[in-house]
Amino acid sequence: MDWSHLWLYVSPPILGGVIGYFTNDIAIKMLFRPYRAIYIGGRRVPFTPGLIPRNQERLAQNISNTIMRSLLTPEELQNLARRLLQTERVQAAILWLLQMAIKQIKTDQDEKSAKIVAGILRDLLGESLPRLLKVLARREDFLEAQINQVFDQILLELQLSEEQATRLADWLLQVVIPPDVLRQTIIDFLTDRTIGIVDESFREKTSGTYWVVANLFGLRNTLTRLRTFCLDEKEATNQRLQELIQDLQMRDRLKKILQNLSLQNLPIGTVRQLRKTTRETVRHYVQTSGGDLLQGLTDSVNWENIASLLLNRLSNSPVMSSSLEVVSQELAFILERYLEKDLEAIVAQVIPILSIDQVIVDRVKSTSPADLEAAIEGIVKNELQAIVTLGGVLGVVVGLFQTVFLFLNQL
Repeated sequence: MDWSHLWLYVSPPILGGVIGYFTNDIAIKMLFRPYRAIYIGGRRVPFTPGLIPRNQERLAQNISNTIMRSLLTPEELQNLARRLLQTERVQAAILWLLQMAIKQIKTDQDEKSAKIVAGILRDLLGESLPRLLKVLARREDFLEAQINQVFDQILLELQLSEEQATRLADWLLQVVIPPDVLRQTIIDFLTDRTIGIVDESFREKTSGTYWVVANLFGLRNTLTRLRTFCLDEKEATNQRLQELIQDLQMRDRLKKILQNLSLQNLPIGTVRQLRKTTRETVRHYVQTSGGDLLQGLTDSVNWENIASLLLNRLSNSPVMSSSLEVVSQELAFILERYLEKDLEAIVAQVIPILSIDQVIVDRVKSTSPADLEAAIEGIVKNELQAIVTLGGVLGVVVGLFQTVFLFLNQL
């Protein structure tokens, strides 16, 4: 063997290793670079831009499909939702939200919460409640137990005191039946027809001394003169009636009657019928006019002021603070039972809404080639370097085979 030709045996492994190493390195670089197309003479230079920048949109779609089909499957999303929505975590989140809401109400400078609550109260009591009452009032048993209880415990035992009876008697004598009203009532009653009927009845149904008086003198002339006196002598008639009221002690008589007036003195059948009539009257009134009454009341109420007072009371109430944890726990249990039943359907509805696949596509497409290269190299840097090294090793191996082949030919 001619040792002067040693370079012929050494150069193939060295050149093969260098070519294999740098060929793989250039091939990997060409996956990402150049980032943009290069044009010479108006024509795009082949292999520009790099493979990944040139097919970035298709790569984004493939990555999205791979992730959605293999990684973020509906079953995996359900498992993820179950881990995220554990009862303890949900309870803590709800408790935090309730506490933040209470703090927000306390520090609300623009009284937005009060305006919202006022609107809810106004709609509930002014719009919804009247319609609901009108519908419920159509039932035969509407407020039956409540009205019966009020009737039995309040109306049935209601009885005027001495002072109340005195005031009511004075009001009746001064406003309802004063002397002038009594005088006009007598005039309206003593018509010619009424006088004739009274006179004839008195003549027919009396006996003894009264029969003699009735048939000799009669009542027609007396009643007619009484009516004439009431018509012609107004002041005198009123004065006589006033004196008669005082002489007969009508005020004391009325007071005594009013004091003794009680539903308990009525027969049981009458009381039951009165209670039934009261219930029917209330039900009919609510059905026909209850809505207008509530509407009128709501229009006259300052709901913002009531809502502000209500919120202040609730926000400072120790009961409210101590009940937040219980409320959050109950809400968490309710949510847990709901998720156990409908989690699969919820996830199926959430996936199209979130559009995770489109988010992945848009994110990959919006990433610059340099950032995409840095991201991929950060993930598989060692693997890419191993490919480059493997190319060098394979080049050395091929060169060694060539050296062995040359050496055998020299023998």
